[in-house]
Amino acid sequence: MSRLEEFKKFREEINQEIEKIDNQTIKRFFALDNQVYKEGALPEKTKELLGLVASMVLRCDDCITYHLWQAQKVGASKKEVEETMAVALVVGGSIVIPHMRRAVELIKEMDWKE
Repeated sequence: MSRLEEFKKFREEINQEIEKIDNQTIKRFFALDNQVYKEGALPEKTKELLGLVASMVLRCDDCITYHLWQAQKVGASKKEVEETMAVALVVGGSIVIPHMRRAVELIKEMDWKE
């Protein structure tokens, strides 16, 4: 199983467990997170690329994986993702480099089309 497939499986299984938690704050946060990435004044693709920058700067590998997956799903090109990673590097500095390495490795696994 690929790293992305493992991530998707784990995320789905644990999110189902989280959904069982009877806590309004958790439910509202998950709903907000889902809502904010939908098409609006900004296209979904732009929002996913913004999410990728934030995730790289905040150094969250799970979030990077998620936003790469979603960016591919909504039609972001490999070049758009590469430019997005350049923005993250400038904003976050050299501490972003290890996360960029893992992102590039994942992009190769995803067989991203131009």
